Amino acid sequence: MLLQHLYINGQWREAKSYTTLLSPYSEETIAQVAIASEQDVEEAVEGAVEAYKVMRKMPAHERSSILAKVAELLEERKEEASELIAKEAAKPLKAAKAEVDRTIETYRFAAEEAKRIQGETIPMDAAAGGEGRIAYTVKEPVGVVGAITPFNFPMNLVAHKLGPAIAAGNTIVLKPAGQTPLSAYLIAELFEKAGLPKGALQVVSGNGKMIGDMLVTDPRVKHITFTGSPKVGTGIREKAGLKGVTLELGSNAAVIIDKEPGDLEAIADRVTAGAYSYQGQVCISVQRVYVHEEVADTFTKLLAEKVSKLRTGDPLDPNTDVSALITEEDTQRVRDWIQEAKAEGARIVIGGEVEGRVLKPTILTHVPLSAKVSCQEVFGPVMVVHSVSSITEAIQLVNDSVYGLQAGIFTQNINDAMEAADTLEVGGVMINDIPTFRVDHMPYGGVKQSGFGREGIKYALDAMTELKLVVIHRN
Repeated sequence: MLLQHLYINGQWREAKSYTTLLSPYSEETIAQVAIASEQDVEEAVEGAVEAYKVMRKMPAHERSSILAKVAELLEERKEEASELIAKEAAKPLKAAKAEVDRTIETYRFAAEEAKRIQGETIPMDAAAGGEGRIAYTVKEPVGVVGAITPFNFPMNLVAHKLGPAIAAGNTIVLKPAGQTPLSAYLIAELFEKAGLPKGALQVVSGNGKMIGDMLVTDPRVKHITFTGSPKVGTGIREKAGLKGVTLELGSNAAVIIDKEPGDLEAIADRVTAGAYSYQGQVCISVQRVYVHEEVADTFTKLLAEKVSKLRTGDPLDPNTDVSALITEEDTQRVRDWIQEAKAEGARIVIGGEVEGRVLKPTILTHVPLSAKVSCQEVFGPVMVVHSVSSITEAIQLVNDSVYGLQAGIFTQNINDAMEAADTLEVGGVMINDIPTFRVDHMPYGGVKQSGFGREGIKYALDAMTELKLVVIHRN
């Protein structure tokens, strides 16, 4: 069994107390993980402030080399990292391997972006009185970044915080999810081996509210980057004051299937993958499907066929498609929502049962729009299929949500595609694809209760730098 210490000021430090980390699938003990005290967090922030004096002066090529080295080291330990994610997150091994591959690519993108931090020249003589002056802008690191990450992508979403922060020359205090801290500590080990200066990365696990509040309210922490629930994100925004904040929050992502969408069989495969990858515990997991009434019955039958072939079970089994939700409480919550919808008239096409610790992939139809499984974020293996009479109706229903992260539409009609692109109230529109599509250099983020700001290394890096203007008056 692993005993996981804190990582503070380049040292692996014992804590006053530890918590037992259990497998979400088997409930076997995986590790004893350190719980940071207030003093530990204080020392981590203080150390990050001191390390910033070194990081802000580090040449771009050195920051780039460190990030590239982390990618290289992770490539060497890919199998170990994948198994670690599968154990602590109950993420099916095939999905865990895909996450590690993405994490490697994310750090490589960060290494490239470290060399692309550019300003511009300003034509001062465009304004009367600006003659005889030369002006340019530079982007400088903000300082200490507080990063708070979720359980569902415990390695790649950490990379989306650490990568741009280090590329820009910042230092970071990272608070990983309580359910999945081991992946973050592994990355800290790799940064240490890659030559990151001591104190530039601090990792403190433990009480989320205590650590989060300390980071958000500490004036020495200049930017907060958070992925999690809208409730917590709203609280962060209220407490953060004038410091920068990036919030990646919830969603009940929707996809529209037009009456002439293309290959229905291939689309059903894609939608199934988008709905049940990692048990639906993905912010852009397909939750709502709006299908034109002319193809609704056919498409629903196709979905049911695809879902019936998904394999459930042990996340360490390479053939498993769907495993346990992160906690037993989440399993019960999702099951209650299914039963609530059924009581209100919904029909369970397939799934809905719990086998061991695994909730079987579920499709619901005839669901009232007010049911939690439709209007809130399920974060579980549940897909709701609604029949609609037109693209206009579908777009209106997609927009009738407090969320707006990403949405998808399958159509062969260019006018319908562009109408969706113009009118969907989301951060990203995927035409002829599912809303679950994401690659790690694209701008990613939402509107409404889905968040504030954008991830994707280049875009996150902009938020972690300050623009400075330099004006030279030629005498």
